[in-house]
Amino acid sequence: MNLETSSPRRDFLRATALAGGGLVIGFLVPGARRFAMAQEATAAAPTAFVPNAFLSIAADDTITVQLAHAEMGQGIWTTLPMLIAEELDADWSKIRVEHGAADKAYTSPVFGMQGTGGSTTTWSEFDRYRQAGATARAMLLQAAAARLKVPVDQLRTENGAVVSGTTRLRYGELANDAGQQTPPALDTLKLRDPKDWKLIGKPTKRLDTPEKITGKARFGMDVQFEGLLTAVVLRSPVFGGTVKSFDATKARAVAGVRNVVQVPSGVAVIADHYWAAKLGRDALQVVWEAGDGAQLDSTALRQQFSQLATEEGPTAVRAGDVTAALGKAAKTVEAEYAVPYLAHAAMEPLNCTVKIGDGECDIWCGTQFPTLDQNSAARILGIPPEKIRIHTPFLGGGFGRRATPTSDVVSEAVEVAKAAKAPVKTVWTREDDTRGGYYRSAFVEKIKVGLGEDGLPTAWHQVMVGQSIMAGTFMEAMMVKDGIDATSTEGVANSPYVLGTPAHRVDLHSPKTGIPVLWWRSVGHSVNGFVMEGVVDELAHAAGQDPVEYRRTLLKDHPRHLAALNLAAEKFGWGTPPAQGRGHGIAVHESFGSYVAQAAEVSIEEGRIRVHRVVCAIDCGVAVNPAGVQAQMESGIVFGLSAALHSTLTLREGQVQESNFHDYPVLRMNEMPQVEVHIVPSTERMGGVGEPGTPPIAPAVANAVFALTGQRLRELPLRLPTSTSSTPTA
Repeated sequence: MNLETSSPRRDFLRATALAGGGLVIGFLVPGARRFAMAQEATAAAPTAFVPNAFLSIAADDTITVQLAHAEMGQGIWTTLPMLIAEELDADWSKIRVEHGAADKAYTSPVFGMQGTGGSTTTWSEFDRYRQAGATARAMLLQAAAARLKVPVDQLRTENGAVVSGTTRLRYGELANDAGQQTPPALDTLKLRDPKDWKLIGKPTKRLDTPEKITGKARFGMDVQFEGLLTAVVLRSPVFGGTVKSFDATKARAVAGVRNVVQVPSGVAVIADHYWAAKLGRDALQVVWEAGDGAQLDSTALRQQFSQLATEEGPTAVRAGDVTAALGKAAKTVEAEYAVPYLAHAAMEPLNCTVKIGDGECDIWCGTQFPTLDQNSAARILGIPPEKIRIHTPFLGGGFGRRATPTSDVVSEAVEVAKAAKAPVKTVWTREDDTRGGYYRSAFVEKIKVGLGEDGLPTAWHQVMVGQSIMAGTFMEAMMVKDGIDATSTEGVANSPYVLGTPAHRVDLHSPKTGIPVLWWRSVGHSVNGFVMEGVVDELAHAAGQDPVEYRRTLLKDHPRHLAALNLAAEKFGWGTPPAQGRGHGIAVHESFGSYVAQAAEVSIEEGRIRVHRVVCAIDCGVAVNPAGVQAQMESGIVFGLSAALHSTLTLREGQVQESNFHDYPVLRMNEMPQVEVHIVPSTERMGGVGEPGTPPIAPAVANAVFALTGQRLRELPLRLPTSTSSTPTA
C-alpha cells in the first residue's frame, strides 16, 4: 500500500474553493472560544484564511470536517464529526474527515499546544465542534432566507437541506451564498436541546472502519513516492550510550545500501528498501561508550525502590497524625505492591518520512504532538516552523509513545534525511522500540492502613517510589510541585479512600535512573488503580466484609463511583456463588473524569490465570457515541490484561532483555474473555474513555484470584506460586 505525497491542506482548500466554491467555517484558538469570520470561497478569501478546526461545505454537498487531533484507533474520526453533524442537521452520508496540518491555530484547549492524549479530545471539543455546526447552519438559513425572500424563522433544516414548505435547498447549492453572510455572535447560537439529538447518544458506526477493513487506510508505514529511501538506525544497547567509533565497510557492501551516516542517536544505514537497510545495519561494527547506563539492573532497582519505600519523602497529601492513629488502630494491614517498566507495543512500528526541500520540509508521521514535532524539525533545519509541513496519516496505535516531549522519532528522522541529502523514511523495528524507546515507570508502593473496630480505615500511610515522567520536560514547571509529580500520585492523592480516612499521608520518592520514561495508557492510574483497589480488597477481607459492600460503605459520598460499582455488580450477578473452580473479583476507579467498575471471573488452568468473563460499567457523562465508548472499554480491558498477565521489561547490565511479542507478549485471541460493557445513564460532566478502561482490570483479576485461591498477588504481571490450587487458603 502506498501513500502518495500530496499538497498541503491549505493548497487543497484553495484549489477546491477556486474550482467549485463553498462555505468554509473556521474557529480561532480555543481559549478565545469564538469563531472566525466565515469567508466567501473566492480566489482572494482562501489565501488569507487560517482555520483551526473547521468544516467546509462543497457544492456537491460534501461536508469535510477537519480534525485538530489524531485518530489512532480511539474513534474521534467519527465522534467529532457527529458533534458538527448534529448541530448542522447534516446528511451523515455526506460527511468526510481529514487530519489537520500542524499549526498553532490548532492549539488544544487542554494542552496549550496541538496534541492528542489524556482522554481529552471529545469532552474538550464538545462545545466548539457543536458551535461550528450551529454557526454553519445559521448562515445557511440566512442565505436561504435571502434567496427565498422569507424570514429565517419560517425556515427549517432537514438532513442537509433548508426547507420552506415544499421547497428544498441543498446545503451545497447554498454554500456560496452562505459564505457571504455575517456569522452570528457565539452567544446567540441556539444549540439543540439534548432531547432533540438525532446523532449524539446514538450508537454510530465508525467512518474509518470500511477503509481499514479493505486496506485502503493509509498509515505512516504506507508512505511511498519516487526517490524515497529507507533507513534504520543502530542505537546504543544501553541508555545514554554514545558512538565511540564505527566501521561501515561491510554495511556499505550490502546490495541496496546507499549510505551510512552518524546521527546524534546512533549510526543510520540508508538503503533502497527496508531489508537492505536492516542487513546493512546487522553488518555494522560499532564501538560504544556505554556510560553509567551499563550498570542498570532490574533486581537492584527493585531493591533500591523497596528500601526507599520505607523512608519518608516529599508529601503529596496529609491530614491528622497518622503515626498516632496507627498506634490506636484495632487492626493494621500492611502491604507492598510493585509494577514493572512497560513498553507501549503499539501495533504499527514507529516510522517517519522526511523530504527536505529548498528552505522547507515535508514530514509524514503518525504523531500525537504535531506542532511540537514541527518546532523540533525547524530547529534542526534552521528554518521557520511554518516551513515544516506535517502530514498526519492514521496512527497504528499510540498509547502515549507517539507523544514524546523530545520528538525523538521525528528529530532522528530529520537528522537522517539531512545527512542523507535525500528523502528518507526512518523505520524503527519493534525490537528497536522495545529495547531503546520510552517506558511506563516501574513503581513500588508500601501501604499501612489502620482499621477501627468497625473495620473502616482510621489511618492511611502510603509511600510511593517511581520515576517522574514530567521531570526534565517542558511540562515540569506545571506538573511537578514541591517534588511531587502529579501524574505519579494521581489516583492516590485524590483517592476517596485516602481522603475519606481521618488520618492520612501519602509520600512520593522520584528516583532518577537514566531509564527514559513516558506516559503510558492511563499514566499513573495504570499503577495506582491496581494498588488502591488491591489494598481496599485486602481491607475488606481484614474487616470480614463483602468486597462490594465494603466499597459501598467507603464510597457512600461518591455517587458516580457508586453508580458504576452498582451497575457492574448487578450485571455481573455479584453475590451469586461462582461455579466450581472459578473466582470473582471487582474493582472501581476514577480516571480522566470517568468512573469505571469491572468485575472479573477467573480460573486457574495448568498453574496459569485464565480470565473468562469481564463485566464493565462506566459513567463518562454524556456518551456521544455509545458504540465508541463500548469499543474503548473493550480495548482498555485488553490492554490492561496484557500488563496484568504477561508484560514486563527486564534490565541486565544496562540492556533490556525483551525484544518482540515472543518475549514481551500481549493478550492473544485465545485468551480473550467475554466482555460486557454497560454505560451508566448520565448527564454529569463528561469524562474521557480512551484510558479509563485500563486501571480497574488488573486489580479485578487479582482480587478474583485471591477469592479463588487465597493467594494475594501484589505484583504485576500476576504470577501464581507453582503449588497454588483453586481452593482458598485464607
